[in-house]
Formats: sequence, C-alpha cells, structure tokens
Amino acid sequence: MTHPIISWALELEYDGTPFMGWQRQKHGLAVQQVVEEAGARLCGGVVPAAVASGRTDAGVHALGQVVQIDLPDFAPHRLREALNYHLKPYPVVVRRCAPAPAGWSARFSAISRRYRYIISNRAAFPALEVNRVWHVARGLDEAAMQRAALSLLGHHDFSSFRASACQAKSPLRTLDELTVAREGDRLVIEARARSFLHHQVRNMVGSLKLVGEGIWPESRVAEVLEARDRAVAGPTAPAEGLYFVSVDYPQVIEFQ
Repeated sequence: MTHPIISWALELEYDGTPFMGWQRQKHGLAVQQVVEEAGARLCGGVVPAAVASGRTDAGVHALGQVVQIDLPDFAPHRLREALNYHLKPYPVVVRRCAPAPAGWSARFSAISRRYRYIISNRAAFPALEVNRVWHVARGLDEAAMQRAALSLLGHHDFSSFRASACQAKSPLRTLDELTVAREGDRLVIEARARSFLHHQVRNMVGSLKLVGEGIWPESRVAEVLEARDRAVAGPTAPAEGLYFVSVDYPQVIEFQ
C-alpha cells in the first residue's frame, strides 16, 4: 500500500556538538542533512526538504526545534518511531509529530521563539556537562546581571549584539523576555522574541557576564545598546551553552 505524502510538523531534540549547525553545509555534517536523509528512507529514496522554525549554529542544542517536512501519511506514533530508527546513531530524535495545519509554515508562522543559555558557575570544571554549558569559574552576581538585562527589553536597534555575518535586513528587534536566575551553581538565562539576529543571544550573554563578574557596571549594557556598535559590546558566549527551547504559533498543532 502506497501512502500519500502530506506536510508534517516535527518537534526535534538534538545535541548540536557533532554538527555544523542546522543548515546543510558543503563541508561538514548538519542536522538538516540527517533529518532529510532519514525522511528519504520513508520516501523511496526521494530526499524531502526540511524547513526549521529557526536555524541553530554549530554546537548549539535544541529541546524543541520545530521542522516542516513532507512525508508519508502514517499514524503519528509510527512516523516518529520510523524516523527515530533511521536517525540513529546521530544525537537527534523526533519527540513529537503532527500533520501540519493548512497554510502553516514552520518558519514564517512563528510568533515567538525561546532560547535558554546555561552557565556553570563553579570553581571546578563540570566534567559531566562538557559541551552542554559555558563554564565560568569566577563568581557571578546574577542579580546585577538581571538588572542590566532589563535595559535590553523592548524594541531596539540591536546592532551592538549582532554578528558581522548577520544577513537580516534590519537590526531592529523586539525582545519580550530576558531573565537571569541562579539554580544552584548554574545561571539560567531565558530569552524570548519573535525573532533574533545572528548571535544576538550569545552576544547579550557575553556582555551580561562582564556585569556579573564586576568588570562592567550595570549601566554599561544600556550604553552598549545605544552605541549600535558591535565593537563596544562584550564577547560572544560559546555555542555549547545555548539551547533552542521552543517556538509558538497562532495555529494549534496537535503534537503526538
């Protein structure tokens, strides 16, 4: 029996460590490539195009990346199991899936994206969290970082926190949430916006870390934002501490 091809929404979890990022590359393995190749095993060798809700860079992880892809009309649990079988041995799994709503786009229908950045803030190197966190041995003042983060909320020109290679037409973005909280010897930074500039979250974290260390006063972050100059901002935080957490849509997606 031949199953018709329909549009699916997949919710993916992956460890970004062995990948060059989400997007296919000429040199090096990408998450998109292994997902499309797994899909091809269900489509008689025809490679389906996988479109993500947001690209992730090399080394960046995902807890709830949403992907749109055309695959056979199987029962959702059967499709999930089949894809996960063919995704082995790569650290990528389909957590849930659902037939895509009519007119839905994984990328363009998104109204909110959430990222999380994790800093291990203890003296000893976190041996069990290699490539999962940014280790900062020097004590950080999370309260000062949170106060500084407030100056970044709202609609701004984020040129100071934009990668030089960013291809976005405009540096204007609306940051809806940016929080810094301590959980034991970890600092967890949550960021939410409709969309982000390339490296925006990692560049904001790099600047907030300087505030936490006492190297910068809290007011410096607002001054950096106003300068609209990447050269005056802090360093780019390492990729391994960043997680793509989730994406929201106006449509209801009945994931299973």
